[in-house]
Amino acid sequence: MSTPAGALPVLVTGAGPAGLTAATELLRRGVPVRCVDKADGPTTLSKALGLWPRTVELIHRVGGEDLLAARALPQSQMRYYSDGKVIADLRYRPETQPLICPQPDIEEVLRANLATVGGAVQWATELLGFEQLGDRVRATLRGPDGTEHEEEFAYLVGADGASSTVRGHLGVGFEGSTYELRFVVADVMVDTAFDHRMTHYFCSPRGILVACGLPDGRWRVFTSAPPGVTQEDIDLAAVQRLVDERGPGGIRLRDPDWISVFNVHARHAETTRVDRVFLIGDAAHIHSPAGGQGLNTGVNDAHNLAWKLALVWHGRSAERLLDTYAGERGDVARAVVRQADVQTRLWLLRKRHQVVLRDNALRVASGLRLFDIAYIPWLAGLRTKYRADAAAGGKAAGFVPGALVPKPLRGRLDDLRHTLIVAGQPDDGTRELMRWCADRLDVVLDVRTVAHRGRPALALARPDGHVDITTRDARAMRARLTDLFRPLFDSRRDAQEKVKAHTA
Repeated sequence: MSTPAGALPVLVTGAGPAGLTAATELLRRGVPVRCVDKADGPTTLSKALGLWPRTVELIHRVGGEDLLAARALPQSQMRYYSDGKVIADLRYRPETQPLICPQPDIEEVLRANLATVGGAVQWATELLGFEQLGDRVRATLRGPDGTEHEEEFAYLVGADGASSTVRGHLGVGFEGSTYELRFVVADVMVDTAFDHRMTHYFCSPRGILVACGLPDGRWRVFTSAPPGVTQEDIDLAAVQRLVDERGPGGIRLRDPDWISVFNVHARHAETTRVDRVFLIGDAAHIHSPAGGQGLNTGVNDAHNLAWKLALVWHGRSAERLLDTYAGERGDVARAVVRQADVQTRLWLLRKRHQVVLRDNALRVASGLRLFDIAYIPWLAGLRTKYRADAAAGGKAAGFVPGALVPKPLRGRLDDLRHTLIVAGQPDDGTRELMRWCADRLDVVLDVRTVAHRGRPALALARPDGHVDITTRDARAMRARLTDLFRPLFDSRRDAQEKVKAHTA
């Protein structure tokens, strides 16, 4: 007899930041998970570096705060130069300040978080293929000893990178392009007077040079490669020549830890859901490292999917909730790809009039602190706003449908349940709604009252801290909750009817 679909685990393939986050968040919500990776163990390459505040917030929710702080270097600002002269300073406020932390250390923190909820990665375990069987996914896996076997899962989450096996097996297109220029990256010790806590962008007609301090005292150096350059052509001396050519001088490299030549792509999957199979992270989108969004976008993909998948897996919300994953995170991915593309092309401008326009625009924006208004908070992940329909209401008591609940309230919300926020003095209808919620929805909903001087309002916060709807009508909120958690009400009604039938 086969296992009921509702009791099957979820398979997460890929143990990078996105896969580790998905596995952790599902386990936190009571969903059994298998997290596999075909690699023999964790990566040792530093690869991605930046953690923006929204991602840090999600990591801290699970308990990785101290472990992350011990491994990360807070950044103070970005500084732009043109032909060696400073043209713009983009300073971070405390709430938008990113952390620099090499990917192996980030993954170590995420694996520790996974362990705290009873999970672990199964290394040297490869997904060979799968088929969807209506209410389940049958996957073929090859274990560390080389043997192949089939297992069944409720859902499959593909977090297996830019060359995703899952995406390829689905036949999902990976639309976009590859930049003509290749790029060189090196993690090295640097003799320089430049501030280690800044990211320095040196723009010149000869190419872009980015230098960013690392927590261990090294620097990450990133620069465009000359045409035709391959991995075999690049050593420390070659990187030094590029730094001398593009930088302001006075930067001496030594003791390299990693040097690589790579292509930069701007691509996103044509869809991130096919029935019971999902794509997250680099399997769903890749782009230029400009803005440092790649790892962060993947972690937020995973979180968005996990809380929705858990509600559906437990039979508390309908399958249609999962449709919102592709729409919400697809919008974010496309915006990230566009932003990274624009910034990369600005880096690579060579014509004199284009360079002058860029430099003057940066000077004005920096002087007026325009970046503080929208761009840096967007990079920080604090301005992500999901599309909401007209029924979701408008801004009320400081809450905006689709946007994040403002801090510090957001940090006090239960991130394992939705939260009904009652802003202001509740009227009779709201008090009745609160009693109904406590009686019927305690397992999926917390109720919190907050002070508010204006007209009373209701807001429904999702487990990810985004606002679902706002309203001043208790009946409208009750209707939304009933629709969102319809399977929960239906299962209770069915159970009551069975009891009645048994006792009749």
